[in-house]
Amino acid sequence: MAATELKSAAILDLLKAFLETEEGLQVRKKVNLVYQFNIAPKKIGYDEVIFTIDLKTGQVTKGPYEGGKPDAVFSLKDEDFMKLATGKMNPQIAFMRGALKIKGSLSAAQKFTPDIFPKPSKL
Repeated sequence: MAATELKSAAILDLLKAFLETEEGLQVRKKVNLVYQFNIAPKKIGYDEVIFTIDLKTGQVTKGPYEGGKPDAVFSLKDEDFMKLATGKMNPQIAFMRGALKIKGSLSAAQKFTPDIFPKPSKL
């Protein structure tokens, strides 16, 4: 199957640049955790593209985390990732509805909030 271009890839590129700014450094110091995202084009569990957001080092990479286990792993659809990143979907409600699946530490997962992403004016 041909690789599908995810809309979320563009947001993750912006996040990578944001984490190098002064505001991004503050976010990294505050959270200091590693997250893995399994982003599916249409349905969770199928054709997922894996991204790692390392808020310890400020790295955003495509592929699974290679430094051990991530603090939390999120599985969701591309369109839901876009809604979370832009603040149009509450992560807790997405989890309760089954639109967001979490493995690993729930307390670490709760620290991953939409404020980690640059504000829409910077997107």
